[in-house]
Amino acid sequence: MPRRLWLQTFQPELAGEVGAARLAVGEHVGEIARRLYPDGVLINGDDLGQALRDTRHWLQQPPRPLFEATFETDGVLIRADLLLPKAGTWRAVEVKSSTQVKDYHLTDAAVQSWVIQQAGLPLRRIEVARIDREFVYPGGGEYQGLLRYVDVTDAIVDLRCQVSDWVDAARNTLTGPDPQTVPGAQCHDPFNCPFLQHCAPAPEDDGSIPPEILPYGRTVAAALRDEGYDDLRDVPTGRLSNWRHQRVWRASRDDRPVLDAEAKRQLAGLGWPRHYIDFETIQFAVPIWANTRPYQQIPFQWSCHREEQDGAITHEAFLAESSGDPRRRFAESLLAASGNAGPAMVWHAAFERTRLAELVVVYPDLAPALNALIARLFDLLPLARAHYYHPEMRGSWSLKAVLPTIAPELSYAGLEVGDGGMAQDAFLELLHPKTTADRHDSLRSALLRYCERDTWAMVRIARYFEQRRANPCREDNSWAP
Repeated sequence: MPRRLWLQTFQPELAGEVGAARLAVGEHVGEIARRLYPDGVLINGDDLGQALRDTRHWLQQPPRPLFEATFETDGVLIRADLLLPKAGTWRAVEVKSSTQVKDYHLTDAAVQSWVIQQAGLPLRRIEVARIDREFVYPGGGEYQGLLRYVDVTDAIVDLRCQVSDWVDAARNTLTGPDPQTVPGAQCHDPFNCPFLQHCAPAPEDDGSIPPEILPYGRTVAAALRDEGYDDLRDVPTGRLSNWRHQRVWRASRDDRPVLDAEAKRQLAGLGWPRHYIDFETIQFAVPIWANTRPYQQIPFQWSCHREEQDGAITHEAFLAESSGDPRRRFAESLLAASGNAGPAMVWHAAFERTRLAELVVVYPDLAPALNALIARLFDLLPLARAHYYHPEMRGSWSLKAVLPTIAPELSYAGLEVGDGGMAQDAFLELLHPKTTADRHDSLRSALLRYCERDTWAMVRIARYFEQRRANPCREDNSWAP
């Protein structure tokens, strides 16, 4: 990626925000890896020149594990996550927060081993430490077994032979002008480039409707482009054979929403009361609660709007109050709020169904009630996909795409927490011991409001599909808790 190298060196101010959450995860995993070697020495990296000198110093002492050991060869500087003594030689370990060894990990390892060996250190092997997804945290800060060490010494032999060529190519890049590389797939592999917005700014909306919005229609869209149709509305009648594509095309051409009467019929056949439910979950690369695994989705919040047949609405919510494992309280409070009768309305039921099934395994005493709730789930997403489309949805049936076409006043734009990723970040901050009381209250309010918006959105969508008023109790058709 020559242009990224050039921009990082000469115009770093053009970079966008780096994924802070991803960086924090990597730092935490590295910290846990170091904790597994209590006699190790951490090389401070604030001053790289000093880090090089400190590394040389400790290598002359009786062998001990070194963290962030720093080496430089031919102008290339690297820092080894773990450098571990092994019978007169050393093994280097690159610690990764992923659950599998990826191609770019091998590239990193090749560069690391080349620099270390060129610097004269006897390196016996190099490994990648990845997270073992099957690890179950026993609690008490005991993380032995979290990392699985994979020897990649043989796997990088060919790559290591190419490192000197990579170094020469990098030097050539940095001695020349800005390489005007055409944006492409490389801009997203293995992560989004921080200069993406500089190299490929979002195009201005010219009012056209690209054929790529056709659901599951990548091949069809490519064929339409080849035929000269850059706007879906220009596609002639009869060109599309898939009924979903025909619906999107017709609604786009006529600039009118499409709603089948079948949606009303299916909803009318459901019982009462109706419970509109949404979950929020969080994942940790390094588990913090006993009996949980890396990257396991832990539910910490739910919202439930209960609608009676006469249109009356009540609302209940749960948000974990403390830093302890929230799953038991989540499950018990949800079961109490959802009762034992009437459908449990959700958007994309596979998510809620899976989370509930996981709770069944963890809490067998709650299994009968949880399984009964699973059986009551009714998924509004496939109902919408099959029977509703609005041109402004632009080929998406996500809740956030559908809601503005039915209740535009219920925007997520003004919410402090506006999506699931923001909800996870807010909950992490809520758990942090240094979060102030005022900030804690603000985060809690924002989380509750966001999750409530999701379930009220489902109420409004279901009522629209049934052609009922949004709320017969209020003239402004809005929900006010």
